[in-house]
Amino acid sequence: MQENQVKSKERVTDHGEVFTAKREVNAMLDLVKAETERIDARFLEPACGTGNFLVEILERKLNVVQKKYQKYQPEFEKYAVLAISSIYGIDLLQDNVIHARERLFDLFQQKYTKLYKKKIKETCFKTIKIILEKNIICGNALTLTTENDNTHTSGNSSGNTGNQPIIFSEWAFIGNYIKRRDFTFQKLLNNTPMTTPNLFSDMGEKAFIPTPIQEFPKIHFLKHFSKYFSN
Repeated sequence: MQENQVKSKERVTDHGEVFTAKREVNAMLDLVKAETERIDARFLEPACGTGNFLVEILERKLNVVQKKYQKYQPEFEKYAVLAISSIYGIDLLQDNVIHARERLFDLFQQKYTKLYKKKIKETCFKTIKIILEKNIICGNALTLTTENDNTHTSGNSSGNTGNQPIIFSEWAFIGNYIKRRDFTFQKLLNNTPMTTPNLFSDMGEKAFIPTPIQEFPKIHFLKHFSKYFSN
């Protein structure tokens, strides 16, 4: 089946919107193949569209999670959440953001349901939806500010109204608990040298990190997560 790389001529004219085809996406990702198959490697797509790159990255990560942990459901859930929490995207158009979140969620849901059928946990679905709402942002990667996006349910003001600083959450696993820290995207781009990795640089090269604008207590990734972060 032929891929549709253009939604409309108007969108191409107004926004320069042309989606990258699956073949080209995979060819580009193969240039960093080892990282795309590392469960905790972080990726940011600053013009993610409907998620063509992000979906392929998640597919690769989940294949690794399945291969390593499918025999023990709690471990599969934990590392699948870790894989999803490492994927970030920004797009100017709200319908693209919604579609990208849905595609990422549906990919996980299909794999998870196929593996565990009647043993699936709704709390796992809720956790992943909240993370996707935080990580896939309706905004402008050039101005570093949000566009109008009324799809958030998790209370992150960076996604609810336009012309606010883009805020990304870092999700760090400590055992079965997640520690969340929020950073403005602008400060993440400030070049303050340091020797330890930052939110979008974990390859060991010289990096930088700002002070988080907010930190949250560590929360179990299933038991309390949705209750705490959905307010």
